[in-house]
Amino acid sequence: MTSQLSQHLPTTHTRRPQGPTLSAHRLPDLPGRVAIPAQSRGAPGTPPPLEWFNDTPGPDAERALLSCLHSPRWARLLAGHRPYPDTASLLAAADEATYDLSPEEIAEALASEPLPSLPEGTYSAAHTALNAAHAAYEARFGHVFVLCLDGVPENEVLDRVLENIRSRLANDPDEEHAVTRDQLRLLARERLNNALRGAGHPRAAAPGT
Repeated sequence: MTSQLSQHLPTTHTRRPQGPTLSAHRLPDLPGRVAIPAQSRGAPGTPPPLEWFNDTPGPDAERALLSCLHSPRWARLLAGHRPYPDTASLLAAADEATYDLSPEEIAEALASEPLPSLPEGTYSAAHTALNAAHAAYEARFGHVFVLCLDGVPENEVLDRVLENIRSRLANDPDEEHAVTRDQLRLLARERLNNALRGAGHPRAAAPGT
């Protein structure tokens, strides 16, 4: 009844850029990780994703949630409050659980975030500029830059990422911590929502994939 994570949970699409590629921060390979399965057409007996999530054993639910946000306590909080009557209730609970995370737990989640991919055909000068921007950001704040890119057209990704890094470099650490927490919330929400819809792979991302 379960399926591979890569079939259901959103990731950014990796493309072959023209120029050096960015180093990636990837989720650790956790044995037995489980995806929220999409409802298969013509497959009687396969429950809708929310029903599966409500009924599946706790460890399986938590492993699926870790692919949306790598925070064990966040996953435990959401899995422990099942069943959810609808998707909106689950997404609202996901938001609240993100706000409840400590700075240490936010740092743990950030350490497993992937970096945002550049569109096909991006030249090495763009990679150089993005690498320099990421390096400046990490030197100032001590963690990777994250940004939810859901809904951003592909040809605007590079400009949007660079613009956000440069503007957020002006934040003080407390301001940036609040912005980062909210971007993680948006990323987790988008990944979870798409998993529950059985959708493909939206371009919600963090620092360069």
